[in-house]
Amino acid sequence: MATQTSQTAQAPRTARTYDVVVIGAGPVGENVADRVVRGGLTAAVVERELVGGECSYWACMPTKALLRGTAALRAARQVPGAREAVTGDLDVRAVLRRRDSFASDWKDEGQVSWLESAGIDLYRGQGRVTADRGVTVTAGDGTVTSLTARHAVVLATGTSALLPDIPGLAASAPWSSREAASAKAVPGRLAVIGGGVVASEMATAYAALGSTVTVLARDGVLPLAEPFAGELVTESLRAAGASVRLGVEAVSVRREADGTVHVTLDDGERVEADEVLVAVGRTPNTQDLGLDALGLEPGGWLPVDDTLRVLGKDGTTPAADGWLYAAGDVNRRVLLTHQGKYQARAVGDVIVARAKGEKVEDGLWGRHVATADERAVPQVVFTEPELASVGLTAAAAEAAGLRVRVLDHDLAALAGSSLHAEGYRGHARMVVDEDRGVIVGFTLAGPDVAELLHAATIAIVGEVPLDRLWHAVPAFPTVSEVWLRLLEAYGR
Repeated sequence: MATQTSQTAQAPRTARTYDVVVIGAGPVGENVADRVVRGGLTAAVVERELVGGECSYWACMPTKALLRGTAALRAARQVPGAREAVTGDLDVRAVLRRRDSFASDWKDEGQVSWLESAGIDLYRGQGRVTADRGVTVTAGDGTVTSLTARHAVVLATGTSALLPDIPGLAASAPWSSREAASAKAVPGRLAVIGGGVVASEMATAYAALGSTVTVLARDGVLPLAEPFAGELVTESLRAAGASVRLGVEAVSVRREADGTVHVTLDDGERVEADEVLVAVGRTPNTQDLGLDALGLEPGGWLPVDDTLRVLGKDGTTPAADGWLYAAGDVNRRVLLTHQGKYQARAVGDVIVARAKGEKVEDGLWGRHVATADERAVPQVVFTEPELASVGLTAAAAEAAGLRVRVLDHDLAALAGSSLHAEGYRGHARMVVDEDRGVIVGFTLAGPDVAELLHAATIAIVGEVPLDRLWHAVPAFPTVSEVWLRLLEAYGR
């Protein structure tokens, strides 16, 4: 869809100097700029699209708005008494209107107003880094503005959907996550290439909104999660009427003159759809940032050190004499908005510390590093059932060389679960590092488990010993009682 931008009146400028210049005004770039301004420095952000970034308009917010209505309706129908009060079907138009409101109708005036209130200057256009701590901004009308950073330039340009090299795919006008999040109508038939988070969430959403959905998951559904999670989501999608094809690969795609899309699979079968969503990964937005002027490779991911300074080609020495940073998806550490914002807080604070000659706290769990990126990443997948996880899966913990013990519990066996919903289905897994006696991974699958996740995140980040967790008594009757059951299975 066409990108709309709010128009801000700016006097003609050819050169300005700031303490920090941030390229990318998504949630990560906004948070970097906010932290440095709060720390007493000046900051400008450069944005070529909408202020607020992918999450605000084409990812987190609109996609969860698409999913929430169906989840609420499903929850009501699982409780006798409430079930009888639900007499109608899902109002698809109302769901789409609510989605539009959460995407601010793809206008960014509100986000621009926040930047102004925070004392952050905005420059619209394509930003490119120069070798002298500078950024050139080319506006849509061709005007070029030169910005100079006294202390740091931060790249927070995020990622775009990856389009695989499948014959005919590009010419078939496929949907990416953007089109899936912003579609004005629900297609009668939707083919989904991929089985990860975006693919699973959008398959869940569109099946509930009325599409006949076919999921083509070469590597399985949610292959990076605990196996039981993908199995539960697969079962749920099939129960909702979706066809889930595991282990198959699209080898060609063709759109006919009447709009029908034909997807040919490696086993010879052909799938017909009105739209095809491609959700097989992301690619970094680094193609047109001027990285070659710094001896870096345009179009590649940006590896960083512990304080998120971009590393040179040797992979160990900071590039650009240490004044270039990368935060969020573009550094490939963790492609999640909340982790990007976590990185942004660390980046903003370390830039302020270095500018003021203060001590840099770059040890594990220090103020100026993003240790949780490696040890305690929380994630919620808003499928049916919801999946909530933090830390390592059992397989990842074993691959890391840890001596682990895995504990499982059926969430449906809890009194709180039976009260929460009739026919409750769910599962919990706790992964324990036996040598340290602490939890290193926790996964939940079940209705509304997202709100249970932070307790596990705190336990992992705090490295709370299991013998101390016995004294964290879960309230009865709640689903949180699963903590007691898992500890009982572990033993004292």
